[in-house]
Amino acid sequence: MGVPEKALIAADEIVEYIPQRPPIVMADAFYGIGEDGCARSGLTVCEDNIFVEEDALSECGLIEHIAQSAALRAGYMDRSRGEKVRLGYIGAVNDLKVHALPPVGSRLVTTIAVEQAVMNVTLLSARTECGGKPVVECRMKIYMEEGWYAEK
Repeated sequence: MGVPEKALIAADEIVEYIPQRPPIVMADAFYGIGEDGCARSGLTVCEDNIFVEEDALSECGLIEHIAQSAALRAGYMDRSRGEKVRLGYIGAVNDLKVHALPPVGSRLVTTIAVEQAVMNVTLLSARTECGGKPVVECRMKIYMEEGWYAEK
């Protein structure tokens, strides 16, 4: 699946699907889950983003964007089942490869692929691109809290 022209969930609705709140919202579009099973999300790097340093998104910002992309996927699935959005926590980040720090104004597209899900733990791989070129790749382990939900 390429990047759709239109987001399934746009910036003003994102907070309904993730537990994070401004100023730490690091996704502004959700394109859905494709036939390949991968979820795709996006972020435009803005000058006022708290993770921007020296006119580029920092490594911490890239990792947080990936984590929130995973949260957006999980929140979308929760809401699709009529459930509340659950809280999740990064358990581990492995095989991190930062190819570039995207400058302000860049449009990022992140692909999340679930490799394995056992009970409350999901192992995923992520790849973020800018203009079709890789920005960052990693594997991430996410722990989903049962019984703890994001406040609206």
